[in-house]
Amino acid sequence: MQVTTVHNSRKEVWRSIMGSVIRVLVVDDHMVVRHGLEAIITEEDDMEVVGSATDGLEAVKEYRRHRPDVVLMDLQLPKVNGLEAIETIRAEDPAARIVVLTMYRGDEDCRRALRAGAAAYLLKDTIASELVQVIRQVYAGKVTSSADLLPSQRSDSLLTAREVQLVEFLAKGMRNKEIASAMGITEGTVLTHLKSIFAKLQVHDRTSALAAAARRGIVHLD
Repeated sequence: MQVTTVHNSRKEVWRSIMGSVIRVLVVDDHMVVRHGLEAIITEEDDMEVVGSATDGLEAVKEYRRHRPDVVLMDLQLPKVNGLEAIETIRAEDPAARIVVLTMYRGDEDCRRALRAGAAAYLLKDTIASELVQVIRQVYAGKVTSSADLLPSQRSDSLLTAREVQLVEFLAKGMRNKEIASAMGITEGTVLTHLKSIFAKLQVHDRTSALAAAARRGIVHLD
């Protein structure tokens, strides 16, 4: 109670000087992660947590309720995923500032998040000092990203939509004949697509292609 009172007193002093603090909404389905983020933010004199959510649907509702200055958004969420939540929030409020937090290092995830309207993309193992710095930068209107992102993050997707679909079928353990039937193409065309996928991912077989696609966030093998 005493620690909380001290934090609140410091924030009141900050408000009296600066006029306001950065209001943050935390969205993550893991309680430990959520509480950890809240603890980091609460320690800062110029920030406060105004709400939290455990899934994408709740995130949208909480955004509408609190209109936070910055949202910390996980990508892998139940009911409605983080990308869909970002798209919904940004459609309703184009000025919404969203920082994506995820455990995945894939550059395709980066592209998807940025295309959906995220202002920044950070890994969950980002140190606390970098996290709060990014929150301040995004609040100030700057678009930033983690040093872990690949430099190609803003370019077009590595694989075409059809190639991504084919990789998703590979992840299900489907054979070429089954993939051809599901996609409405010939087995020869499947082989052509596979050759292209292998070349783009710089691999030589299906197993390596799956591993590379998962590593780059093209598919998630959950």
